[in-house]
Amino acid sequence: MADTTQSDQRPTDQPNTDQPDVDQVAPDGVDPLEDAVRPLRDDVRFLGALLGDTVREQAGQRIFDLVETARRTAFAVRRSEADRDEVAALFTDVPAPEVIPVIRAFSLFALLANVAEDLHQDRRRRIHTAAGSPPPDGDLEATWSRLAETEPDRDKLETVRSTARVVPVLTAHPTETRRRSVFEITRRVLDLMRRRDALRTGPQDRVTEAELAEVETDIRRQVLTLWQTAIIRSQRPRIEDEVLGGLQYHEATLMDVIPPLNAEIAERLGCGDRPVVRPGTWIGGDRDGNPYVTGDVVRFATEQAAALLHQHYAHELRMLERELPLSRRVVDVPTALRDLADSLGEEEGELTAAREDVPFRRAVSVVRRRLAARGTTSSSSPLAGGHRDGDDDEVFTAEPYASPGEMLADLDVIDAALGECGSEMLRSPRLRDLRWAVRTFGFHLQALDMRQNSESHEEVLTELFAKAGVSEDYAALDEDARVELLLRELSHDRPLLGPRAELSELAAKELGVMRAAAAAVDLLGADVVPHYIVSMCGSVSDLLEPAVLLREVGLFSGDPAEPRSSVRLIPLLETIDDLAAGPGILDAALAIPQFRALIRAQGDVLEVMLGYSDSNKDGGYLAANWALYQAERDLVEAADRAGVHLRYFHGRGGAVGRGGGNSYEAILAQPPGAVQGALRITEQGEVISAKYSEPRRARRNLEALVAATLEASLLDVEGLGDRAEEAYGVMAELATLGRQAYASLVHEDPGFIEYFTTSTPVAEIGELNIGSRPTARKQTSSVEDLRAIPWVLSWSQSRVMLPGWFGVGTALRTWIHERGEDAADERLATLRRLYDDWPFLRSTLSNMAQVMAKADMGLAGRYAELVPDAEVGRRIHGVIADEFELTREMLLAITGQETLLDDNPALARSVRNRFPYLEPLNVLQVELLRRYRAGDEDPAVRTGIQLTMNGLATALRNSG
Repeated sequence: MADTTQSDQRPTDQPNTDQPDVDQVAPDGVDPLEDAVRPLRDDVRFLGALLGDTVREQAGQRIFDLVETARRTAFAVRRSEADRDEVAALFTDVPAPEVIPVIRAFSLFALLANVAEDLHQDRRRRIHTAAGSPPPDGDLEATWSRLAETEPDRDKLETVRSTARVVPVLTAHPTETRRRSVFEITRRVLDLMRRRDALRTGPQDRVTEAELAEVETDIRRQVLTLWQTAIIRSQRPRIEDEVLGGLQYHEATLMDVIPPLNAEIAERLGCGDRPVVRPGTWIGGDRDGNPYVTGDVVRFATEQAAALLHQHYAHELRMLERELPLSRRVVDVPTALRDLADSLGEEEGELTAAREDVPFRRAVSVVRRRLAARGTTSSSSPLAGGHRDGDDDEVFTAEPYASPGEMLADLDVIDAALGECGSEMLRSPRLRDLRWAVRTFGFHLQALDMRQNSESHEEVLTELFAKAGVSEDYAALDEDARVELLLRELSHDRPLLGPRAELSELAAKELGVMRAAAAAVDLLGADVVPHYIVSMCGSVSDLLEPAVLLREVGLFSGDPAEPRSSVRLIPLLETIDDLAAGPGILDAALAIPQFRALIRAQGDVLEVMLGYSDSNKDGGYLAANWALYQAERDLVEAADRAGVHLRYFHGRGGAVGRGGGNSYEAILAQPPGAVQGALRITEQGEVISAKYSEPRRARRNLEALVAATLEASLLDVEGLGDRAEEAYGVMAELATLGRQAYASLVHEDPGFIEYFTTSTPVAEIGELNIGSRPTARKQTSSVEDLRAIPWVLSWSQSRVMLPGWFGVGTALRTWIHERGEDAADERLATLRRLYDDWPFLRSTLSNMAQVMAKADMGLAGRYAELVPDAEVGRRIHGVIADEFELTREMLLAITGQETLLDDNPALARSVRNRFPYLEPLNVLQVELLRRYRAGDEDPAVRTGIQLTMNGLATALRNSG
């Protein structure tokens, strides 16, 4: 971590985020923005040197020498000047407590490298803009220009204006367990590095050496603080910890970034006062396979979000009050503003002359007091910290706002009065953003999705129906009988049981969660819990069952002609078979008058969630991607037949094997008609930190989601024309071949389960308190029952990345050659043409190339040595390595590239220069796993494994 030489410290770029890299490589291979790379090299060296100094000072010369030797040896391995066994030999006999600071050093370097890369993106963007270049794809300015040039269909445009909605949904992840303190230190380092960059690149006659030295000393202080701060928690994180972890991104960026973005979109798109970007979350409401989600957790999640938002509103109102000293002696104050200012009078009698002279301040004070009074509406709610406004110890008595609409109306009065008093110039940006914040966040901040699997619903309803005398054994009924019974129950509002009925633990917990959701709706409005997602939804009865539970708590009203619910029922189609069956389920459900009436009451909008993770685990990368594409096309047709507007919720993870990759490109690669102006998408794990931990990056990533949604909705982005059926046929054949190749290993090889469970850290993910959720839905060794996050995370930790590519090479080679060598050239040409013309295939293969570039079969071989049956380890690793080489060969043949990342030089540089820093983390993880499994009970061994997992996830940035 000390000063590095040019040969082993090359520039790096931000890997694999949604904002397209603005560094365009000229045809001759010369980077026109090469000057922007040199400062990045300096930044990485500077931060690495500070970290090296800190390690030496805090951990001692011996640990520093060990870190440096490992670093230099790893770079020698990268240059083929050393064998990677030399890296492993460094740690073979080192006691676990001495290994911990080495792991922390490499992990913190990855964290600081991320800071340098984030700063680099800003620098490159400034250079790009200063050069007069057009905005890059994914920038809303590029989208506005594109829409202006193409003049989209008027009917489509009007539909998008009325339905546009983009919702990033934050979810918990076992690798994103860094403490809030680490999060805040990292932000401070980035801010200080920006300051340092400005001093180094600004007019030198205005900068003193003392100023620069002061900033660099502050950075050194933060690095020291980071070293002395625990990176991860010492105990398994509770769901409450994960809730607070998700909320820190709202506090850091989203509450400030989203409102002005919505204001711009409304102005440019012409969608009035509708907020297009709205945040959502699963953290605290997703109980599928997580026994720790209870009614108390739902209350905690909704109340903490509301409390954070209240504090934000209170602060903004306090600041706004200070910004509006307009005097009634100078301006003619409109009547509506005077009425608002006088509406509460004065707590201590007559107005003072000074207060009477500043009606705008008094009007803002009224808003602040009425907002603060909401804290007294619930004895258990921390909405205002009791009955205070969050800024001082003032105690107010005022009529609390009953709804966000009431608060917004008062803010509109103030805004209109400012316009009358000083034209547009006086209209405060803070007031504009606050008004858009209220439109966007209401009093709840984020929508909390509820999710549970269909098996749990069946078990609970079987118990409730039996106790209520409705059905002796609901679970034994066939599908038609179930649907008939459910519709009969949903035709009235009578609850099945009284609130004091004795229930099993599962039923009591499920109804407790529902009651907490209903209480949150009563307190914060319907938007706080607007969705109910049914996992493993394989039938109409699966989709209807949660409605009975919602009715029990008053969130569903059962009039046969006009059923009503503020909660949307959303089927989650997860496996490949579920995706294929989805359109039939929709057809059957929409043919039921009661269900169709419910959808009509909800604005004729039906939402379907697509599961990227389980479909991939089920059938492999190629088959899953094609199954999703097909399902989207078929589901759109089913919705069109019923005359409803379909909205997709994409359950994407950070890793390519879970639907990850560049979101802008992925959205544009959706089939025609699949986007329709609206998109919900999950964001999780280390990807959340990479995208939303800093305001500028948060803005750019949100812009990319909006830009792609608008372009996919209004423009012809598929580009196949009359060649679509041919392309679909080719892809269907490839998907079948890929699924067969994948199944031959994952589902059919008798040694695979042993190989997976012992060559990867999947068992340790569950044992070492890394996340709140169990690694499997049930106690089983089956791949089918394993949760997708540990499945993908385990393969990424061992650097195999199997879910993101396995089987594709065999599928491509088989298809190209299955009609003989004479037809092979023509078939290869067909694939090359489709790659050039079809965004879906291009995105699929590009994402695969990115994940393959982060794989390392050499390191994967070291993990294979952990398999107790050495022959099984060698054999299956050989199968995986051979398929990897074949997949790379076929990919390069189709794309015409010389390397995996020819089309992504930024990621190529990042991968090339990060890998030597990852090598010691992987080697140490293997060593510690070996000790742990041999029975070493040293707590430092467990801690070391946790730290390597977190460090590798931080460095890879989209591994889980």
